[in-house]
Amino acid sequence: MTLRIVDLSAPPEVDGAGLSGPVVAVGGLRGAAEFWLEHATFTVSEDGTDDRRVITVDSVDTAVADLAARVDRWPHAAAVCDDVLRAVDVTGPALPGLVTESLAYSTLQAGPEFARWLTERGPARVPAVPDPVLCERDGDTLRIAFNRPQRHNAFSTDARAALLEALTVARLDPSIDEVVLSGNGPSFCSGGDLAEFGSFADPASAHLARTRHSPALALADLATRLGPACRAEVHGKVLGSGLEMACFCGTVVAQPDSVFGLPELQLGLIPGAGGTVSITRRIGRWRTAYLVLSGAMIDVDTALAWGLVDAVG
Repeated sequence: MTLRIVDLSAPPEVDGAGLSGPVVAVGGLRGAAEFWLEHATFTVSEDGTDDRRVITVDSVDTAVADLAARVDRWPHAAAVCDDVLRAVDVTGPALPGLVTESLAYSTLQAGPEFARWLTERGPARVPAVPDPVLCERDGDTLRIAFNRPQRHNAFSTDARAALLEALTVARLDPSIDEVVLSGNGPSFCSGGDLAEFGSFADPASAHLARTRHSPALALADLATRLGPACRAEVHGKVLGSGLEMACFCGTVVAQPDSVFGLPELQLGLIPGAGGTVSITRRIGRWRTAYLVLSGAMIDVDTALAWGLVDAVG
């Protein structure tokens, strides 16, 4: 699988059904073919625009070269990412999208690119951290905080279990009318704990764990019930699963020091904590694909302009 590059002004193909694998349209927006804006994985242009299908870059040539190198190194993950983002219906309920994402993620966990990353990482040990998530009720507000500050709140199995337990309290107690998700220490959440990756028994078991014991689904349900009163307050590193979970909340408020990204491709994986649903709901599949395939980190101003966060404060 290679990255396909097309001229944004090129005549459209018969339809988009035959597109397979990542397709990046490049060029100026004047005279752009609507077909490629809609059907490409995303478009890169040096022209400024608010079109969510287009990423404005300083240099198209540099951006394309970087993207081509990343897709060449992780072709399976890049192709699967594109497939999943095209398949997920973000206007529907979260569960079908999460199941699609998780099946794809499990497939990649059994693939050669993830195996290569595990070999390059070498043996690793997850340090025991007491109370990985803290939960406090304040009147009718439930405050939940990631509490592994020495690891930038990297998301671990024990943190997932504790988070799900806290969210279940909120789901079962109708008197709770506000939920606030935050992180202690220098970061909100830096994504999955890399020391723990590769410890699953098998891909099928991992899939069942992700979809049957899912904080993402709990957050999606709470956001449906509470709307903006289901709130994420983020700062520092907001990466991978941390960003994916925050985006399920009805409101995301970011501190000025926040940085956002989806680094999973460099593990030979795609977002696996619901991000293909939650992030795509906020910024569209095109910008979501760009974050994954490019590995780019964006600042709080860009996140606000894109709609990834709702406020800065």
